[in-house]
Amino acid sequence: MVAPVLQMRCFCPFPFQLSCTMGQKKQRALDAKRHQSPPDRTQTPSPKELHLGPPATLGPTRSIYFSSPEGRPARLGSAFFDQPAVSLAQAFLGQILVRRLDDGTELRGRIVETEAYLGPEDEAAHSRGGRQTPRNRGMFMKPGTLYVYLIYGMYFCMNVSSQGDGACVLLRALEPLGGLEAMRQLRHALRKGAAGRALKDRELCNGPSKLCQALAIDRSFDQRDLARDESVWLEQGPPAPSEPAVVAAARVGIGQAGEWAQKPLRFYVRGSPWVSVVDRAAERDTQAGARACSHKDF
Repeated sequence: MVAPVLQMRCFCPFPFQLSCTMGQKKQRALDAKRHQSPPDRTQTPSPKELHLGPPATLGPTRSIYFSSPEGRPARLGSAFFDQPAVSLAQAFLGQILVRRLDDGTELRGRIVETEAYLGPEDEAAHSRGGRQTPRNRGMFMKPGTLYVYLIYGMYFCMNVSSQGDGACVLLRALEPLGGLEAMRQLRHALRKGAAGRALKDRELCNGPSKLCQALAIDRSFDQRDLARDESVWLEQGPPAPSEPAVVAAARVGIGQAGEWAQKPLRFYVRGSPWVSVVDRAAERDTQAGARACSHKDF
């Protein structure tokens, strides 16, 4: 099977941006038209009026990518997860993973590192060859389904299914944003060795198993729907001042996967101190590719 050719692209957390200028003009026109109607008459907008421009408040709850009960923070909905593993792995970068504990405490972290697993053709995937088992069933369920499995008999890893049977994205590292003390306590209770040493902030979620420990994610989360679950969900991250460079590197810990061990299917935010493993060679390649694209534009 010929591996797909990956193309680096600039990371942008808002893939479908609206024109604010045109939207504001259309909104003012719509508001003016509404104000011309008598105040005591109920006015029902026509289907055409409903599409004249963006809503007064542009927020993620207005997008098909989001769903949120009334009064709850906006969260990424099912449509966000319904894309191929490689594009989903990159789209995850910059988004906010939220975990609500039983006592109501909310833990938050920005995703800074992911890995894509492409399904039956991918020799490093648990679904290689198309095999389905009770353990990996989440990989074959609808996009946005969690696949949580145990490694080394003691650590959990969390994946999210994408388009394509058996395809998913592994969440590898977070930048902790909220609930750090609770994360520290959870990591202290669950980690093996060095029990007396206090963990630095950057050590809380800089690895797939550390991430699960810090958020109290275990096998009970397997096959949950990330778009609907009440205990764990994804929110769109705030816009960054500038688009961060995304590094495509080889995945970690899959040395027995032959040529697939070298394919650049791990993605991380370059320069982030929260990343689990930095690949300097891949970063140089990313820089060189960016310069080539820049020169090509002139």
